[in-house]
Amino acid sequence: MAKIKSGFLGERAIVLPSSVINELKYDTFSKMLYITDIGFYPNATNHFRVRKCTEVIQYILIYCFEGEGWFELDGVKQKVFANQIFILPKGKAHSYGSISKKTWTIYWIHFDGEQANFFADGFSKPMNISQEKDSRIDERLRLFEEIFSTLRNGYSKSNLYYTTTLFFHFFGSIKFLDTFRFATENSIRNTTEVAIQYMRENISKRLSLNDIALFVGLSPSHFTSIFKEKTGYPPLSYLTQLKIQQACHLLDFTNYRVNQISQMLGYEDPLYFSRLFVKIMEVSPRAYRDKKKG
Repeated sequence: MAKIKSGFLGERAIVLPSSVINELKYDTFSKMLYITDIGFYPNATNHFRVRKCTEVIQYILIYCFEGEGWFELDGVKQKVFANQIFILPKGKAHSYGSISKKTWTIYWIHFDGEQANFFADGFSKPMNISQEKDSRIDERLRLFEEIFSTLRNGYSKSNLYYTTTLFFHFFGSIKFLDTFRFATENSIRNTTEVAIQYMRENISKRLSLNDIALFVGLSPSHFTSIFKEKTGYPPLSYLTQLKIQQACHLLDFTNYRVNQISQMLGYEDPLYFSRLFVKIMEVSPRAYRDKKKG
């Protein structure tokens, strides 16, 4: 099977023009830390990249959300698992990719700036971003999506400043992981809230009732009783509603095809996904997309 750099179903990427990067590089504020490239590769089977030292002109952050992969730096090859982050340094040859039988889904950012080395320090080995009750992974991913969507809207001064500010926040949530996790009053939440967060953070996976109950530390029957009393719905029905809610968002704000959205939400059969969508929204995904809103 051929190894490939890009071209994965559902992938997204933005590469900032050289003129914009030069503007960021010399701006009083953004020169501290700025993004040059950003993207998301879902289910990147046979992904592979290799770069010579002269080609590595920025730092590269890779967040493995699902699956497994590897990277090689200074002659040392390291394995990467789901919920791990690593950073490849500027000016050093490297290679990385997915493991053929365990494809990975990755968020990635190329960055530079006067403070880039400070933020990159300590990430030469994969760092765990484990899913725990107070992990706030969904908030971090929302920051990524907001950075991406803002850059997609163009490179105005306000957009560039805003994404720089967001990137500081995004990076701070990784660099100071424990502080980020316990910075809000929501660090102590009830079982239902914890379960819903877990569902949101794993919206692309096929979670079972046992998966969710195990995460919150209860038996499936006890958890179902508590969850239904609080929300009025069984856990898996609620999860389906969250998935369809996310499907509506993707239909409204992206150009993904219905079969792509189905895959992104963990439904291998697009027809089954469409039937679920109709059951909840009372229109087909295509009819929903065509419907005038607002």
